[in-house]
Amino acid sequence: MKTALVLNGPNLNLLGTREPAVYGAHTLADVEKLCADACAAHGLKLDFRQTSHEGALVDWIHEAGKAQAAGTLAGVILNAGAYTHTSIALHDAIKGAAVTVIELHISNVHAREAFRHHSYISPVAKAVMCGFGVSGYPLAIAGLAALTAG
Repeated sequence: MKTALVLNGPNLNLLGTREPAVYGAHTLADVEKLCADACAAHGLKLDFRQTSHEGALVDWIHEAGKAQAAGTLAGVILNAGAYTHTSIALHDAIKGAAVTVIELHISNVHAREAFRHHSYISPVAKAVMCGFGVSGYPLAIAGLAALTAG
């Protein structure tokens, strides 16, 4: 059974209390449960992580590339938070690790501040999911399962 690695970047640990009008009332623990249920439904194991440190995300992406090459990882669902708009390092890590990544955002970043309209992740992502709230996580897992099934 392959693993889906769900990576969450800075400030996502504040879900449920941070700007609920934008991000909703669900906590990160709620999101993890949604992901666990979705993985179970699609025959995947879940590895769910959060950090506010860019270097940790880079290291995890490197690990993911090795795991995918070894055949144990289906791919990565990445909500890089604000690093989406600033991190060339994440772009380079994804490209260098040759790992399948689905970029995910809870809000529709294109309907928000102009600085959120550019992503360094999108050019190296297999797909982009945004604007579905936390329901985007299980949708992204379903998409990842479909990508790896064929």
